Formats: sequence, C-alpha cells, structure tokens
Amino acid sequence: MTTSQAPSTIFIVDDDEAVRDSLRWLLEANGYHVRAFPGAEAFLEVYNPSEVGVLIADVRMPGMSGLELQEALIARKAPLPIVFITGHGDVPMAVSTMKKGAVDFLEKPFNEADLRSIVANMMAHAIERVHQAEEQRSQQAVLSRLTAREHQVLERIVAGRLNKQIAGDLNISIKTVEAHRANIMEKLEVTTVADLMKIALAKTEEA
Repeated sequence: MTTSQAPSTIFIVDDDEAVRDSLRWLLEANGYHVRAFPGAEAFLEVYNPSEVGVLIADVRMPGMSGLELQEALIARKAPLPIVFITGHGDVPMAVSTMKKGAVDFLEKPFNEADLRSIVANMMAHAIERVHQAEEQRSQQAVLSRLTAREHQVLERIVAGRLNKQIAGDLNISIKTVEAHRANIMEKLEVTTVADLMKIALAKTEEA
C-alpha cells in the first residue's frame, strides 16, 4: 500500500479515558481516523511503522511512560511524529523530547484550535517522513541489483576516482571499468553521475 492509498491515523495514547474520549471526539469531528489506547504497551503491540499517522501521547502514564514510548519508537526507526500532552508542564523535559524528534508539546487543558493546527502540521510531517522511508527502501532495492564488483566500482565513482584510477585500484582494465560503469547506470536507471551520487550517498547516510 502506498502513502497515497494508506489511511492517515491519529493514534492517542493516554491512561485517562476522559482525555482519550475528548480527543477522539475533537479529531473525528475534524475528519481524522482515530485509534485510542489506554497505554503505551497496548499501542506498541499493534503499531505498524508503515502506517501514515501521528501520535498524541501523555507523558506520565502507569507502566511505560510517554518518553519511554518515544524511545521505543526511535529504536524501531518509526517515522511517526509525536505530540506530548501533560498536566505537568516541564520546559526542560519538553526541550529534551523535541530534540529527539517530537514535533510539539501541549499542556492540559489544551486549546482546541491549537490542537487542530498542530495535528494538521504533524500529519504533513508524517506523510513526508513515510515518503522518505519509501524512497530509501526503493533505493536499497535498486542497489541490491548490483554485483559485488559493481559496488566496488560505484564506491570509487562516488569518491571521485577517475576510470584510470579505479582500474588501478581494482587491478582491471579501463574498458572493464567503463563496462561496469555502464551496467551500474543501467541497473540504477540513471543517466547522470549526479543522480548516481544521490542514490549512493543516500545509502551511506542511512548506514
């Protein structure tokens, strides 16, 4: 399922049933698909990182806290923007969580208009993050088409080595380097070295 087909979901994780119900009502009234959970563990049991969504989580909950939930999602490399809600305003904590990727931080009782605006912005972030993840997976699939020798040649192309230098590095002829280079361009479906660099560097950044 592509991002254009996947439903966009607002996930609510809060141990307070009244808060969950209130948020669900507000968000569903604005056209969002909402799934609510009483705790972080219940959410993690069913969450699929490929889902396009936004997480609204209470900071302080029995069992796994909202901050621990954030750490768990980071460990899973889940592209899920988060907004924390809390009745215990704590500026240092807010700064710390936002440095780890949280998009915003709201203190109870929160303003409905602010919540709507933040959720809309976060959903845009969510869609962009999933697009980026899909692009990375696509690039990895393309790179998997290369042989071990072609990977060696590609690494040297990215490093700025000339065909003559690559031939010397790998103890092969320049014609062989040129053949490998042509095969790489064909397999990766690119026509310029600049496009080749983008794919190769994306792999390096992910590693």
